[in-house]
Amino acid sequence: MESNKINYVELPAKDLAVNKAFFRQVFGWGFKDFGSEYTAFENAGLDGGFFQADFCSRPQTGAALVVLYCEDLEGALEKVKVAGGTIEQEIFEFPGGRRFHFLDPCGNEWAVWGELK
Repeated sequence: MESNKINYVELPAKDLAVNKAFFRQVFGWGFKDFGSEYTAFENAGLDGGFFQADFCSRPQTGAALVVLYCEDLEGALEKVKVAGGTIEQEIFEFPGGRRFHFLDPCGNEWAVWGELK
């Protein structure tokens, strides 16, 4: 492990089973449970996990925005919709790429970005 580097991220989830199913279906993540109120995600690009909580993570309330990269932005957007996510912001361009924002089934806000076509 490297000292002074981001090592792990934790996010709230009102329903661990629902969030696990969503991220498994949309992004192919795996999970390892640690008791009934915590699950670590695997194959997500960064180590982290979900903890059982009755609140959610939103940038509007001061939380950090976790941004995922995907080569097929339109495909990712469709997978999010099919799996029960809510599109918070449709695909838009920004300097250096395009992205969209979505809410997972527990209400956490995420973004997915891709390169300009």
